[in-house]
Amino acid sequence: MEYNFRAIEKKWQDSWGSSNAYRVSINSQKPKCYVLDMFPYPSGAGLHVGHPLGYISSDIYARYKRLKGFNVLHPMGWDAFGLPAEQYALETGQHPAVTTAENIAAFRKQLGNIGFCFDWEREVNTSNPDYYKWTQWLFLQLFDSWFDRNAQKAKRIPELTAIFEKEGNNAHECPGDRALNFTAEEWKGYDEAHQREILMHYRIAFLAYAEVNWCAALGTVLANDEVVNGVSERGGFPVVKKKMRQWFLRITEYANRLLEGLETVNYSEAMKEMQRNWIGKSQGAEITFRFDGNENEGLRVYTTRPDTIFGVDFMVVAPEHELVAKITTPENKVAVDKYLDYVQSRSERERMAEVKQITGCFTGAYVLNPFNGKRIPVWISEYVLAGYGTGAIMAVPCGDQRDFGFAKHFNIPITNIIGDAFNGAEANPTKDAVLQNSDFLNGVPMRQAMELVADKVEAMGIGKKQTNFRMRDAGFSRQRYWGEPFPIVYKNGIPYAVDEKDLPVELPHVDTYKPGEDGEGPLANITDWVNIDANTKRETNTMPGYAGSSWYFLRYADPSNKEEFAGRAATDYWNQVDVYIGGTEHAVGHLLYSRLWTKVLFDLGYIGFDEPYKKLINQGMIQGSSRFVKRLRFIHSDHHVGADEIEPITLPDNKQVYISNSFGDIKIKEIIELIRAQDTSLAEFLDSMHVNYVIESYIHVDVNFVDGVILDIDAARKWKADFANAIFLTQDGQFTCKSEIEKMSKSKYNTVNPDVLVEKYGADTFRMYEMFLGPVEQSKPWDTKGIEGVHRFLKKLWRLFADEQKGLIVKDGEATPEELKILHKTIQKIDSDTENFSYNTAVSQFMICVNELSSLKCNKRSVLEPVLILLTPYAPHIAEELWHLLGNTTTILDAPYPVFEEKYVKEDAFNYPIAVNGKTRTELSFPLDTDNAALEQTVLANEVVQKWIEGKPVKKVVIVKGRMINIVV
Repeated sequence: MEYNFRAIEKKWQDSWGSSNAYRVSINSQKPKCYVLDMFPYPSGAGLHVGHPLGYISSDIYARYKRLKGFNVLHPMGWDAFGLPAEQYALETGQHPAVTTAENIAAFRKQLGNIGFCFDWEREVNTSNPDYYKWTQWLFLQLFDSWFDRNAQKAKRIPELTAIFEKEGNNAHECPGDRALNFTAEEWKGYDEAHQREILMHYRIAFLAYAEVNWCAALGTVLANDEVVNGVSERGGFPVVKKKMRQWFLRITEYANRLLEGLETVNYSEAMKEMQRNWIGKSQGAEITFRFDGNENEGLRVYTTRPDTIFGVDFMVVAPEHELVAKITTPENKVAVDKYLDYVQSRSERERMAEVKQITGCFTGAYVLNPFNGKRIPVWISEYVLAGYGTGAIMAVPCGDQRDFGFAKHFNIPITNIIGDAFNGAEANPTKDAVLQNSDFLNGVPMRQAMELVADKVEAMGIGKKQTNFRMRDAGFSRQRYWGEPFPIVYKNGIPYAVDEKDLPVELPHVDTYKPGEDGEGPLANITDWVNIDANTKRETNTMPGYAGSSWYFLRYADPSNKEEFAGRAATDYWNQVDVYIGGTEHAVGHLLYSRLWTKVLFDLGYIGFDEPYKKLINQGMIQGSSRFVKRLRFIHSDHHVGADEIEPITLPDNKQVYISNSFGDIKIKEIIELIRAQDTSLAEFLDSMHVNYVIESYIHVDVNFVDGVILDIDAARKWKADFANAIFLTQDGQFTCKSEIEKMSKSKYNTVNPDVLVEKYGADTFRMYEMFLGPVEQSKPWDTKGIEGVHRFLKKLWRLFADEQKGLIVKDGEATPEELKILHKTIQKIDSDTENFSYNTAVSQFMICVNELSSLKCNKRSVLEPVLILLTPYAPHIAEELWHLLGNTTTILDAPYPVFEEKYVKEDAFNYPIAVNGKTRTELSFPLDTDNAALEQTVLANEVVQKWIEGKPVKKVVIVKGRMINIVV
């Protein structure tokens, strides 16, 4: 009876599927456990071995919790909307709905081969109208809500209009326009258009004009991290700044709630810090500096250091600031316009990251310091962004290094307000100096001065104390096709919600994806769809990818509900996700947006919790072990080494030459002789060209035809045209590649298809090997060679149960104390490691256990059955097969988890190392309760000890109970 893993795994995958073994419902008396993966985007490339790492981790935990008596929800679905699918459709001429469906089918097959315990009846697809109907519905809830700062929660817009009708907005500052103020009478006098415009400044989902990164070639707005050096990360197309009407989510209103919520969840401290930094809470003051010569106009700045008010030597305004055109003097207009053109080509990420390059332009305007009337010049510079704070800063060069560099570059005099703490060579951001050159603050410690100045600013009526956040409202519009249509129509240009009964607003079929006029999305080209009637038009932007992923965990709780996004009974039962597993690339964006949507839904009474995920596990990356071949390019003797541009010789038939990396320093004559052995005519050609120099470079090759570092040359020739007729210079008949650890990527040819490994070694081997590579949270390199050791372990496990000739060899019988000790040590270790996601050490313990039981030739049911149950989360197929071979008729998934009993592992004796004058000479075992007198007597009488004492008098015997015994002679 051999271990036929292919047949076994196919058998049980079919059985689990046909019996709905992983189906769960809320009608259970068991405690619930919700285990969730960050669902994948189904790309055409399919899964490589790095992708399943998180899925295997969650699968082990889900199976483990089921064995521990929990009702486990473990679903899977597809994050199917987004720009990559649309770009792939453009490149291949296929509709994204077609390619997405094909990719999902391929992904699902790959996941099925690995044997995951997903409840596929709960599968969701964000691009399915049955799903995005509810994404649209949820957007309408955000559109129909505002954030009451006094109550710190979302409320309905009709409540806000009722407040306005009764008392105006005096008690509710407008988040979209802080200068907006009106009475109840004024509100009632506004027409509908004006009222809706005001409400838009309060809505959680709102429209606003904003500068965006517009890429005409891609036909869409790009996020800051999608722009590199002024071009799109995808495709390298030009990106410019453009003001466009965009949808946003007012996430800034929830900044405090998002910070507070971090204290209630089990995320890593590093993850929490990333979110805190992104939110960027700071305390300070807003101060208005009046323009010189214009008492009615002022420049409002936000500062966290009001104590430095007398050190302000210049102001810096964002180039996009609305006041720039107004304050620029005629003599400075040409220079300012030229500078603005330059800034247009820069992404925000580049502007914030650049520290060496200092750029700016003087506007010609001045403001007055409100405390001493000092004239302060107003500059514009790219290092200030319109979306941060007020879009303007007061620059204090003696206390801020960037301001210091700017002042030095443009020869702006620097005021020293911190005395000896400023050395003139660099800024000092200290808060502990005593102020100088600071008028009424002279002699006051800086920390004390902060509050003094903030109080005085409020007393003078020139500003106020302010809490600010670095985080900005989230852009929610995309000028592309493959996304959720907005459930919004414009009547005479005013946005209105689509009636809920008309949802979903389905994405119409298109044959072309070119953008509409003025940067509108491709939907703008479908006039029959856009124009409902002469005065009513649909929104032509689509939602971003994170729309569907912000709430998918809720839909899994009740995926077939046609009446609501999820029934309250289902969300109350499954509640928060207990364990959420995914990569750190979603650490900020997705998590913040998902947390926001959850809080809004909680505020509006749709769900009973306001944090989506209790515990977050960020799995590390499985890195690729890349392989490179060394290419040689030959240089004509007319060129000299070190020339700026050396043009290599083009070889006959465009032939390429590659040399084994095993060669060390090798002379050009030796290389030509190696070539001559394979191609005489090529060697003669190189002789005729008087080649005296070669350029070496390394080219990626596919790791799948490299054994360790030895290249399969025949496979390489078939793989790529450049290799087909190439010369491969080998050493001792082998061609050695260079290796390097990199990100696993299709472009680096270092991906390994899990299907190949599952076919060769089995899903159970693959699962356990991925876990064996190292801790879940850490990145680690892939090495296919190591998988064979795990496969041998499973074969050895099989042999504890079955013999190829004899068949099943498991017997009944009472376990020995030694066997029970091995079993219960394993129960204790596996239980602890699995609960704590220490899967690599759990796999090691399984190997130790099997080795020890094999040494004892243990084939007793009372020992082996519990081992199988412990193994089930890790290697479910072999565990299920052996479980049934033992005569069990129900699935091992429902077996009770073994209980650890300390009495079996408790030591009753200790093996003492016996030292003479500090050097260990032997070991003796004693019962743990042996007293010191008996220990000393027995040790001194021992023959080995007597030999090393050599008849010398014993000065003393040092006994450290349970550790060691040392005899001093």
